[in-house]
Amino acid sequence: MSLTIRQLKYFVATAELGQVSQAAHQLNISQSAVTSAIKELESTVGIGLFSRTPGGMELTDAGRRFLNHAYTILSAVDEALRTPALQGTVTGALSLAATYTVIGYFLPHHLERFLQLHPQITVNVHEVNREAGEAGIIQRRFDMGVLLTSNLRTTDLSYETFFGSERRLWVPARHPLLDLPEVTLEHVSREPFIMLTVDEAQQTALRYWSRTPYLPDIRLRTSSVEAVRSMVGNGAGVAILSDMVYRPWSLEGKRIETIKLKDPVPSMDVGLAWKRGIEPSPAMQALREYFRQLYLEPAQLGGHRSRAA
Repeated sequence: MSLTIRQLKYFVATAELGQVSQAAHQLNISQSAVTSAIKELESTVGIGLFSRTPGGMELTDAGRRFLNHAYTILSAVDEALRTPALQGTVTGALSLAATYTVIGYFLPHHLERFLQLHPQITVNVHEVNREAGEAGIIQRRFDMGVLLTSNLRTTDLSYETFFGSERRLWVPARHPLLDLPEVTLEHVSREPFIMLTVDEAQQTALRYWSRTPYLPDIRLRTSSVEAVRSMVGNGAGVAILSDMVYRPWSLEGKRIETIKLKDPVPSMDVGLAWKRGIEPSPAMQALREYFRQLYLEPAQLGGHRSRAA
């Protein structure tokens, strides 16, 4: 097994933040993806890089030494990508559709990085809901959409899912559910529940709740993730939301913890969509390759979720 840039990035984020959960939130990926990458890296180098403790992840002596090498390698990669001769020579314009959650918690960092690599591409982003995004792509008002592919409904789109952001239970600090060995939706049904409505979050939630004998005790419906964060942090209820939108502190500075539920809860999948059957422009293909290289290892390219053109 060979060492990859992805493994190094995940290792550095975990080393700097001290927790897999925080690294996953910073990178906008699942915790399992970070854990797997670190295990692969430790297998490749043949030594443990972290000590797993109740408080998080602590670097071993070998890990601290390896961190310096990781910084050097990643710095060299960034410098190489900034070399004008290696920057993309693709020209053109892209009109992108993106939903509220994608714009707020995923796209800005990637858009900045993509434009650094392809300075001759102009990108215009339009915030839309799912229905408007699907219709706009089909009618060619938008070239592509960076969307929640788990929400897509039309069969007239081709899409590629790059990662799934796991949904977990959000609770305030020192909540009694944190002391249980496992937590189910039955436990959650006994708690006041804060329901997010934006980007069809409520419809998704009610679908997985409908597979159980229980229902959430909804005390507030809101389209604001920050409102959910504040309500949970202040002890007004609990919520089930994805790792991608999780932050450990509310605006008031109240701590929010997460719990992995025993019951199956679908992930929130993020990816790229375009009109089925079209010939992608060079700019469209450049954006697709950017995300594929960032999120998909070569071995994954044949097995990730997609709907072919």
